[in-house]
Amino acid sequence: MSADKSSSWSYAEDFPAEDEVLLRARERSFELGVTAVSAGVGAMLTVLAAASKAQTVVEVGSGAGVSGVCLLRGLGPQGVLTTIDTDVEHLKAAREAFLESGSPANRTRTISGRAADVLPRLTDAAYDLVFIDADKANFPVYVEQAVRLLKRGGTLVVNDALDKDRVSNPAARDATTVVLRQIAKAVRDDDRLAAAMLPTGDGLLVAVKK
Repeated sequence: MSADKSSSWSYAEDFPAEDEVLLRARERSFELGVTAVSAGVGAMLTVLAAASKAQTVVEVGSGAGVSGVCLLRGLGPQGVLTTIDTDVEHLKAAREAFLESGSPANRTRTISGRAADVLPRLTDAAYDLVFIDADKANFPVYVEQAVRLLKRGGTLVVNDALDKDRVSNPAARDATTVVLRQIAKAVRDDDRLAAAMLPTGDGLLVAVKK
């Protein structure tokens, strides 16, 4: 990346102005040892949810609620976020962030469990947006489930899709990088989807179900 490109990326990442709710959620993320989405990714989630007029969203990986708050802020007043995590402390922190954001309790559904077990129990073609941000080894399973869950015109978002710039480097062959590279190709080549790779954060793979 040239110096100018690097500077522009940093400027874009710092462009969003985060309020106290998100800053406190970030503090809790740090305390729990959770890597929260970047400010740029958070802002993009809000924009994607708002632009798609999403009302029903599934999130794989609650963290401490940073991404969930961002998604909720893009939803309509009746929109509902379903967030899944294996760690009850993460879910507790996420609920605290949602409460501080002013989101009514009936707009969020927190589910404790493995996404590989939870996602198959959710209804086909019932969701407007699915955000995947946990357990990279199982991303292929989550992506396939997401396509099933999405309505026509629904949006799939996969975080960390560039894996710290390793996905674009053919010499990088560690297991996580290989999985992410395979997912990017599979999503790009899937006739059911229209896809794009965004350099926001550590890479966002975004696709719309046709």
